Amino acid sequence: MIPCISMRFFSISSLKSKIHTLTDPNLLSLLNQCSTFKHMNQTHAFMVSRGLDQDNIHLSKFIEACALLGFKDYALSIFTHKTQPDIYIYNTMIKGLSQMDSAKDAVLLFNRIQVADFRPDTYSFPFVLKAVVQLSTLEVGKEIHSQVIQIGLASEIHVLTGLIQMYSACGAIADARKLFDRMHQRDVVSWNAMVAGYAKIGDVENARMLFERMPERNVISWTAVIAGYAQMNRSNEAIAIFRRMQLTDIEPDEISMLAVLSACAHLGALELGEWIHNYIDKHQLHKIVPLINALIGMYAKSGKIEKAVEVFENMKHRSVITWTTMIAGLALHGLGVEALEMFSRMERARIKPNDVTFIAILSACSHVGLVDAGRWYFEIMSSRYQLAPKIEHYGCMVDLLARAGYLQEAQDLVREMPFEANGAIWGALLAASRIHGNVELGERALRHLIEVEPHNSGNYTLLSNIYAAHEKWNDVGKLRKLMRDRGVKKMPGGSSIEVNGTVHEFIVGDDSNSEFKRIYEVLYEINRQLKIAGYVPKICGGPLDFDEG
Repeated sequence: MIPCISMRFFSISSLKSKIHTLTDPNLLSLLNQCSTFKHMNQTHAFMVSRGLDQDNIHLSKFIEACALLGFKDYALSIFTHKTQPDIYIYNTMIKGLSQMDSAKDAVLLFNRIQVADFRPDTYSFPFVLKAVVQLSTLEVGKEIHSQVIQIGLASEIHVLTGLIQMYSACGAIADARKLFDRMHQRDVVSWNAMVAGYAKIGDVENARMLFERMPERNVISWTAVIAGYAQMNRSNEAIAIFRRMQLTDIEPDEISMLAVLSACAHLGALELGEWIHNYIDKHQLHKIVPLINALIGMYAKSGKIEKAVEVFENMKHRSVITWTTMIAGLALHGLGVEALEMFSRMERARIKPNDVTFIAILSACSHVGLVDAGRWYFEIMSSRYQLAPKIEHYGCMVDLLARAGYLQEAQDLVREMPFEANGAIWGALLAASRIHGNVELGERALRHLIEVEPHNSGNYTLLSNIYAAHEKWNDVGKLRKLMRDRGVKKMPGGSSIEVNGTVHEFIVGDDSNSEFKRIYEVLYEINRQLKIAGYVPKICGGPLDFDEG
């Protein structure tokens, strides 16, 4: 039980003993300390005994507390039995339903406001528009916009901000921008709504342009742009914005750190990731499980699997995502046996795996060639956990079987699966055909890949290497001609490295780096030392440069 206003929260009788000494602020304190349905029931009984349930403001606070704890039915029951509700209590209930993922109920209740002879106000519309955002139903949003105009609230800043968020969430970004441009007055929330709207649809150029024009920024402003760049895999820009944020007096929150950790993981920006880890330690943010999950993923993808394990082992509370991230990280580092043991620990902890967990575990089996284990995990997905395999799971199994040389079984699985094979599956077969020198399978896989990924140069390159390994030079030439005829350009490879807090990217054929000359001097010296040591490169069957001739 929890302490409650200098007394133990045991029973209604213990609450009644304080009836005559509690004041309104005491009631709010009591509500703030409630954490279970029993607590809410006792508090409601206390309110009834004192007559506080007849006051709409107090009853609204009670409904709001129910919503925060997720007691939807109880909140609705209290609201329904209220004999004389007012607009304030309607607004509270609409807001609560939106918070409890009951968006349809929130919209239906909003529609009852005018039937009950009330007039929606500047709180009613933003609350119901949040519900429309969850539903992502543009037509409903437009109907509410019409009501805004009819009632005469079309110039209210909070209502307009809600409409901008609604139009953005429903994919009507142009309508959102029209409203934004017509606003006579804007606050930081309005700017944030428009910036976030662009960022969510991947239009980071417009998001950045508005961001730079903002007269005032808060942590949400910075986070929207960072997250926008991160989701578009423009990690350098995401990190650059975060670095700028660090120079301001605005403290990053868990959402901004989640976004930048994603960028760090993509680029392998370990130094910045470690700074975020220190920040988490300093501000005691270990209870934010999604943030720690992202930290584990960052360390794993940046090559520090031992740090990922250390963070994992120090966690007191782990979600299914925590376990899955750790299994995927171990698989990424080729630690397949350790990944399987982690899965066993997960089962012993009575954490039910999800479909993403099985993608991670099947990938672990594939990385280390554990074919029998892979078959078993693929089978228990449905038999033990009632999870129907998706195309990604079939892709993992095809990759596992093909890598290990079970090419016929892999092809049989492709024919038998209840999905049309995608590029990833045919790509796995093509890669395996190169490993095992199967020209016929390689040609078949490429024919399918040309249909689903006609401009992916890597697929052509893989088959060319198979031909080259078998000295089928005429076929290599035909493949080169096919690429030219189809306008396929070879995508240059690239890599990145973080040095002294700066991420440097290198692209094949790009000589724009300021240290280009010094880098090649080092490479020539490495090559010279290799020759002295007797190393002779194997040229036959190596990748061919399709940009020649």
